Formats: sequence, C-alpha cells, structure tokens
Amino acid sequence: MFMGTMWSLTYKQHVRDINRPIFIVAILLLLLSTVHIVVNIIRVENGLVKYRDTYPGGPRAFFADISEETYVIKHALYVLQTLLADGVVIYRCYVVWQSVWVIILPSMLWCSVAVTGVTAVYSVSQSSSSTSVFAQDLAMWIMGFLISTIAANASSSGLMAYRIWTIERNIARLRAGSKSTMMPVMHVLMDAAILYSVALFTALVCYVCSNNGDVIMVDLAVPIISIAFYMVLIRIAVNRQHNYLPNVGTNVETRQSGNVQQYPMQPLQVHISQFTSSDNTSAHEIGNERPSGRRSPTWTLVK
Repeated sequence: MFMGTMWSLTYKQHVRDINRPIFIVAILLLLLSTVHIVVNIIRVENGLVKYRDTYPGGPRAFFADISEETYVIKHALYVLQTLLADGVVIYRCYVVWQSVWVIILPSMLWCSVAVTGVTAVYSVSQSSSSTSVFAQDLAMWIMGFLISTIAANASSSGLMAYRIWTIERNIARLRAGSKSTMMPVMHVLMDAAILYSVALFTALVCYVCSNNGDVIMVDLAVPIISIAFYMVLIRIAVNRQHNYLPNVGTNVETRQSGNVQQYPMQPLQVHISQFTSSDNTSAHEIGNERPSGRRSPTWTLVK
C-alpha cells in the first residue's frame, strides 16, 4: 500500500506539483510502523529466548513489566503515529471546509491526545516493574488518550462527510445525468474513519474491562493507522483515473467511397447562464490534501 500511495502522489505529476507534506507523512508512517514491528520482534525474542531463564518470574513477568524498555518504546511510537494520523485527518477537514473555525474543536482534541499520550508514556516509564497497566494513576491518562483520539477522529471525519454531502446535494440538480465524483470520496473517508474508530473503541473496551486484549488491539492499531491513510489516497487516485474524460476533437471525419474527408467544425453560438457557488472543494483537492484558496468554481448550463 505504501508503493500504491507513492504512485498516487507522483503519477503524471511534475516534481514541483507533488504535495511534499503528505509525501513526508506517508514515509513517516511507514518508518514508524516498521520500527514498531521491529521493537515488537525484539521484545518477543527477549521475553521468550534471551531472558527466558534469567528474568525473575520468567516470560510471564517479563511481558507484564510495563517499565521494560521495549514496552515503553513501542507505546511511544504508537502515540507519535496517532498524533501524526489525527493531524492529517484534521488537515483534511480544513482542506474541505477552508475555515479555521471548523477545526477548533478537533484541534483541541488533538492537543488533548498529545498531553494524555505523552503523560501516559512518561508515567509508564517511571513506574516500577510490579505496577499494573490498569493501575488507577495510569488508567486516567490512558483512557483519556483513547477517548480523545476517538473523538478527534470522529469529529473531523463527520465534519468532512457532512461538507461533502452538502456540496453533492447542492450540485446534484446541475448535473445532466453524469455520475457523482464526490460521493466515492465520502465513502472512502468514512471507510477509513470507521476502520480506525472500531479498532480504537475495541481497545478502549478491553482496557475498561481490564482485559489484556487491549495490548493486541494497540499493536493492530499501528498498521491500521497507516492502512487507513494509504487507502484514502489510493482510492481517490483510482477514482480520478476512472473519471477521466478524453478531449473532444475539432474535426469530424467521414468515409465516402473509401476516401477519408475532414470537415472542420464551425463555431456554434449558444446562450449560457452561469451559476456561481462558494463550494470550492473537489475530489482532486481532497486527494492531494492541498487547499486551493478562496476560489469559486463556475458551472455553465446550456439553455
């Protein structure tokens, strides 16, 4: 999926037209996911092989120790990736709405994610080996982190979906039987939001129930974050390719008695009316995650 994302960002694009921030985010998500997997492998090897007979209490005590170095590192990576992914979702919301006021609440929730996440990781690193991850002083920060990231993701995705739906509803009557190009974008964004939210909600439920399944869900959430991000870019790029329309030629060819004759098309005078809307978001802009300023497209209708 990373290679597909690179294709969606660079296919038929000049170097100066590539959205560098999104390009960098895609690479950072790959690096964080890869490092997280490597840390997990090292942790499993240390617990089951390297310190199997030397760690007090054996492998069970090793994996229960939340102050262990690999445990702290992998959760720090998870917090960083969550901040990166939630920031991208909020940025997409800004691109769609072109208004800072709309993203005030998601931005405040993102700050809450940062504060609770960093504090939780720091508290874990300073705890003793006998401290449980479900201890009350840790539970406050961990639950706050999970609830904040769920709320930030849900609010940003909901605002994007509502904006796209209103744009589609306003221009639906102006389309002469053509297929919608905005609804597939909304479906892609909602699919990614639901996938991510379900994983986080499952982790939250497991943690509230003091179930160790939250460890599994957190490990799954790291690749899901990258998958959801890549999925949006790839599917929007594919949608752009499918909606490509060839240019209409300026000559008409006819065949008579085996000879090809060309007739130039004459100018045709028509009366048109213009309808201007302030909705300036397109599927291409959402795919490239780049705001295009306060421009208003003009739709023309032939009478």
